[in-house]
Amino acid sequence: MAQYAEISAAEKSDPELVALALARDPAAFRAIMRRYNRRLFRIARGILRDDALAEDALQDAYLKAFRHLGDFQGTSAFSTWLTRIVMNEALGRLRKASRTPEVSVDTAQMQSRILDFPTGSPIDNPEITMAQRQILKLVEEATDNLPEEFRLVFIARVIEEMSVEETAELLSLKPETVRSRLHRARALLRRELDQMIGPIAMDAFPFAGWKCDQLTERVMGELMGR
Repeated sequence: MAQYAEISAAEKSDPELVALALARDPAAFRAIMRRYNRRLFRIARGILRDDALAEDALQDAYLKAFRHLGDFQGTSAFSTWLTRIVMNEALGRLRKASRTPEVSVDTAQMQSRILDFPTGSPIDNPEITMAQRQILKLVEEATDNLPEEFRLVFIARVIEEMSVEETAELLSLKPETVRSRLHRARALLRRELDQMIGPIAMDAFPFAGWKCDQLTERVMGELMGR
């Protein structure tokens, strides 16, 4: 029965899910997170440039959003409202970290993180698999190295495929500023990487499967007092 409720909720529009979430329907909360986990994780990671930090920021942002869901006035898209909360949470953590003395990090462990390359069918050729992983790693590193004002525009426009107007609204910029920053971001990336960015970027910074489920259940546990 619970599974049927989640499937039903997943088919509803954002305004319908918001109404159900305000009524404390667990299936609505889960549906919202599953719908936006991937985009919001990428936004948080684009700011923090670290998987674990981005996941923590996303979890706290969800809790803030859900606890203040009644404040959503509908003057912008619900996805934009959620994204701004995630951005504010991630930027707040970034500012706090800049005021905190650096802590030693196991760089070898950080560098060993290689993202899986999602495909429609298994790949048996280990050389192709390794090449794909290396390309994704290169996409992430090149994106991480962009200045923040260009990086956020690049993630929104190229990786998330948001329109110029959506990006401008999200980042409180003029459309022409979005266009110029995207042009600058592309110019800062190596030419060969820019040539392959179209087919590859959509699979960068994945946030699905067990990680998506794990975060969803942690947020649900906080909301429901478990």
